[in-house]
Amino acid sequence: MSLSPQIRVGVVGSAGYTGGELIRLLVHHPHAELVFAHSESNGGKALSSVHTDLLGETQLPFSSEIQEDVDVIFLCVGHGNARKFLDENDLPPHIRLIDLSQDFRLQKNRSFQSREFVYGLPELQANAIRQAKNIANPGCFATTIELALLPLARHHHIRSAIHVNATTGSTGAGQNPGATTHFSWRNDNLSAYKIFEHQHLGEISEVLAQAEDVEPEIHFIPQRGAFSRGIFATCYLDSDLTLEEAYQLYENFYQSAPFTHVSRSNIDLKQVVNTNKCFLHLVKHGNKLLIISITDNLLKGASGQAVQNMNLMFGLEESAGLHLKSIVF
Repeated sequence: MSLSPQIRVGVVGSAGYTGGELIRLLVHHPHAELVFAHSESNGGKALSSVHTDLLGETQLPFSSEIQEDVDVIFLCVGHGNARKFLDENDLPPHIRLIDLSQDFRLQKNRSFQSREFVYGLPELQANAIRQAKNIANPGCFATTIELALLPLARHHHIRSAIHVNATTGSTGAGQNPGATTHFSWRNDNLSAYKIFEHQHLGEISEVLAQAEDVEPEIHFIPQRGAFSRGIFATCYLDSDLTLEEAYQLYENFYQSAPFTHVSRSNIDLKQVVNTNKCFLHLVKHGNKLLIISITDNLLKGASGQAVQNMNLMFGLEESAGLHLKSIVF
C-alpha cells in the first residue's frame, strides 16, 4: 500500500472526450483522488451515464458546483472558456491548474490574473513543470510535431524550412458532432483543413524557437483521418546529418524520457493508440531527413500528458498512473 499522500483532484468540463479520458486515468491513479467532475448540464447524473464504460469503476456523480477542497483542477473546457472560467470563479491560490485549452499556451498569454502558466511539454522543461503552479497543456498536433523536431532544434540542426503533414482521428475535433465528424462523411474519407494556418502553429514555432534560438519556417498540412484516435505526422527538412548521426542525436536526447521512444524499425499508429507514448522513426533520402512521429491525440496529446504534468508538479514518479498498453488489434 502506497504511503504517498493522495492528490485531491477536480475536473471541469468532464463530459467531453478529454474530460472522460482524465476521469478514466484518475480513478485508477495510485496517488490521486477524484473529488469532483464538473458538468453544468449533467449535474447529479452518474458519470457512467455519459462515459458508459465507467459503469462499475466509480460511483461518483457529475457535480454542478466547483469544490475548493482540492489540490489541482484540470480545465477541459473549449478554447477561450478557460479564461472565462477563471473570470467567473475566484479560486483560492493554493489550487493548481492544468489547462487543456489553448488559452495560455502562447508566451503572450502565460500571465493571467495573478497566475503564471508554464508550457507543459515534459521532454522540453520537466524542471520548470516541477516548480510550476499552473500548466498550459500542449495541443495534440503541437505535441506530436514538437517531439519530432526538438532534438534537431536543441542542437541547432534546423537550417531549412520544415514540411509537415499530419493526420488526426475524429476525436481530435471534440465530442460535439459536426459535418466533418459525422460517420457517413468521415468513414472511407480523407481531407485537408486549415492548410498552412492551423492554430497549433503558434505554439510549435515558439517551442522550437526556444530550443533553436531562431523561429523556423514551418509548412503544415493537417488532415482528417477515417479513424477515431491517434496522430500520424511526417516532418522533413534539409539535413547534412547521416542517418546514424541523426539516430544517435534522437536516442541521446530522449534516453531518459519515459514515454518518447525512438524506433529504428518503421512504426504504425496502433503501436501508440491507448497509450501515453510518442514513437519516432527516421528516414534519410539524399539531403532530406524525414521524422515520423505518432501519438494518441487524447492521451499523450491531451489527458495523458496532463496527468504526466500533474505527476511532475506533485513530485511523483513521472509515469505514475500511465502504464497503459496499446490494444494493437
